[in-house]
Amino acid sequence: MAPTETKILSDYLLVPAQLPAIISLQEFTELFPRSLQSSPQIRNLYRDLQTQRNAVVDSVAAEIEAEAKRGKAMRRVMIKAKREEEAPENDDEAEIERLLFGSTSHSQTPKHNIGSVLPDLEGAVSELESELQLLGEEEAALLSSIQQTVGSMSDLRYGRFANGQLRDQVLEGLASLRDTCKSKN
Repeated sequence: MAPTETKILSDYLLVPAQLPAIISLQEFTELFPRSLQSSPQIRNLYRDLQTQRNAVVDSVAAEIEAEAKRGKAMRRVMIKAKREEEAPENDDEAEIERLLFGSTSHSQTPKHNIGSVLPDLEGAVSELESELQLLGEEEAALLSSIQQTVGSMSDLRYGRFANGQLRDQVLEGLASLRDTCKSKN
C-alpha cells in the first residue's frame, strides 16, 4: 500500500524533530564548560528545551492533520468538478431559445418574433443610455467635490485661507483665552 500524505509528512517532519533525535542529554551537557557539566541546571535546561521542542512538534502535527483534511476536501471538490464536467453541459444558446420559443420542439410556433423582441430591446437600450448619462453626471459632481476638497486642503497646507482675517481672529481668540487663564490664577 502506498504511503499516505500524513504518513510521509509525519515521517519526514515529526520523527527527526524530537530533541533526543537531534542531540542527546550527554551531547548537550558536553557543550558546556567542564566546570558546569555536573550542574543539575543543565538537565533542567535540557528538559525545558525538550518541552519547547515538543510543543513545536505538536503544532506541526496539528498542521499536518489540518493539511490532510484540506487534501481530502480538495479531492472531494475535484471529484465533484470532474463529475460536473462529464455531465451534459447546459447550452446557453439553447436555454435562450427555449425561453424565447418555448419548448425545443420545432412543431410549436414561437412565443416571440423579431417584431415583438425589437421594441423591448430598444426600450432596454434607451434605459441603459439614460442610466449611463446619470452616472456620468454623478461622476462629474463627485470629481468636482473631490477637487474642491483637495484645493481647500492645499490652502491649509500653504497658509492661504479664503477668509484673510482668520489668522488675526485666531490670534485674538488665543490672547483672550490666555488672559482668562491668567485672571483665574
